[in-house]
Amino acid sequence: MLRALVESLTETAVLVSDRAGVIRAVNAVITSWAPRLVTGRVLAETAPAWLTAADASGTVTAHGGMGSRQVTARRAELPGGHHAWYLTDVTDARSTDRELRLAHGRAEFLAEASAGLLSSLDPRTCVTATAELAASRLADAAVVVTPPDRQRLRLTRAVAGRPGVEECALAVDPAEVPGLPGALAGSPPPPRRTDPVRAPDWLLPEDFGAPVSLLVTPLPGNGVPAGALVLMRRLGAPFTVEEEAFARVFAARAGAAISASVLYTEQARSAALLQEELLPPRLGPIKGTEVAGSYRPSRETLRIGGDFYDTYPAEDSDGESTVVLGDVCGKGLEAAVLTGKIRNTLSALRLVETDHVRLLTLLNHALLNTAHARFATMVLAGVTPLGRGQVRLRLTTGGHPAPLILRVSGDVEEAGTSGTLIGAVPDVRATTFTTVLQPGESCLLYSDGVTEARGGVTGREFFGSERLKTTVAGCVGMPVEALVEHVELRTTEWLADRPHDDIALVGVAAPRGTLRVR
Repeated sequence: MLRALVESLTETAVLVSDRAGVIRAVNAVITSWAPRLVTGRVLAETAPAWLTAADASGTVTAHGGMGSRQVTARRAELPGGHHAWYLTDVTDARSTDRELRLAHGRAEFLAEASAGLLSSLDPRTCVTATAELAASRLADAAVVVTPPDRQRLRLTRAVAGRPGVEECALAVDPAEVPGLPGALAGSPPPPRRTDPVRAPDWLLPEDFGAPVSLLVTPLPGNGVPAGALVLMRRLGAPFTVEEEAFARVFAARAGAAISASVLYTEQARSAALLQEELLPPRLGPIKGTEVAGSYRPSRETLRIGGDFYDTYPAEDSDGESTVVLGDVCGKGLEAAVLTGKIRNTLSALRLVETDHVRLLTLLNHALLNTAHARFATMVLAGVTPLGRGQVRLRLTTGGHPAPLILRVSGDVEEAGTSGTLIGAVPDVRATTFTTVLQPGESCLLYSDGVTEARGGVTGREFFGSERLKTTVAGCVGMPVEALVEHVELRTTEWLADRPHDDIALVGVAAPRGTLRVR
C-alpha cells in the first residue's frame, strides 16, 4: 500500500526507507533523476553523499546536487521507523531568476545604448558612442572599424575603464583579422572558432596586450554595411554563444544608428549644395547703375522659397541689361525647384529674344509644358545707362505688383505696366512701361510678400501698398542699398516674428557717383 501510494505521486520526487536504511519505495520522478535509487537497495550505498550524511544525522532539510540538478530535500518521519525524503529540483527556479536578472540588465543596457546612439546625427559621435558602450558592457575593449575610404580603414578603439577613444586611419589589410572582411561587407557572422586568437598589433588599443578571446560582428546598415565591431577580452573565458547573440543585437542597433547618421549627413550636404544653387544670387554689377537686393524666405530653416530675382548683364557696354524679380505660387522646396527652372529658362531665352512680351510668351509656353501645376508672377526690368547719370528703364509685369519709382522730389510713382500670370493660361497679355531715372532716382521691384505681410495691432492687418509707398517716399536721398534695407526693416518690424510669405526686394537706381552693388 505504501509503495502504491508513493508511485502514484508524479509531481514530486519521493523516496521512503525503513529503519535499516533500505529503500522501500520510490516514484518515477526520482528514478529519472538518479537511476541507482531503486527499491531494495541500501540508501547509504546509492544516494549522493550529501543525502546519505543528512539521513544518517537525522537532518530535516538538506541541499545538494543530483546529476545536473540542484536539489532541496526535506525529511519526514513515518510510523514503524520509516522516513520519507521529498526532493525538489530548484535548478530551474534559480536559473529562471538568474536569466530574468540577466535579461533585465541587457534590456536596460539596450535602452541606454539606443538613447545614446540616437542622441546625435553626427557619424563620428555615433561611432564613438558605439565603441564606448561596447567596451563598458560587452568586452574589455571594443574597436569599431568603418569601411575603407581611399584604401584606409578608420578605427575607433575604446577600453573599459579608460576615458575617451583612440581614432586613426590605417592602410592595413583587414584579412589579418579573421572574419573582418566579411563583416565589413555585411556578411553574416562566421561560425564560432576555437583557433588561437590572432590579432594584429594595429587592431589593439594602446597597452592592451594580447587578447584571449576575439569576437567580430557586422554593423548592419540601411542597405549598406556601416562597418564592423570587434570585441576583445584579455582575461577569462571565451565569449559564449549567448554573449555573441547579445553582441549582434547591440551591433544591429549601433549599425542602424551609424548608417542613419551617415545618410542624414549626406542628405544635408546635398541639400545645402542644392540650396546654394536655388538661392537668389548675389546681384552682379550693371554698368552705370546701382543695384541692390534682399531676400527673406517664409521658412528660415529652409532658406529657399518661391520668390527669386536675378540680373543678366548686357553683352556689350552700351546694351540693355535685364533685372528680373518673380514669385512662384506656393512656397518651400517645390516652389524653389520651379524658380530654379524659370531662372535657367530666362537666362537662355533672353539671348534670343529682347522684347519683354514675347519673352514672357515663350516662358509661358515652357511652363505650361512642364509637370508642375504651378504658375508664377514676375516683373522684367530692362536697364540701359544713358550717360550723364541717367538710366532708361523698360518695365513689364506678368501678374505681378507694378514697381514703384522714387523721384528726387519725393514723389512715388507706380509704373504703368500690367500683365497676366505666367504658366496659368495659354495666351499672355502684358504692357511695357518705359521711363528714365534721373541721378538719385530709384525703382523698387518687390514681391507681394511685402504688401501682404500681416501685422499691426491686431496682427491681421496687411502692410499694404499705401504703407509701402510712404516707406519708399521716406528714402529720398538714400543709396539704393539703404532703400532696400529700410523697406525690409519696416516690413520685419510690421511682422513682429509672425508667419509670413517669401519676401524679395530689388532696387535699381541712377548713380550718384560711387557704384554700390549688394
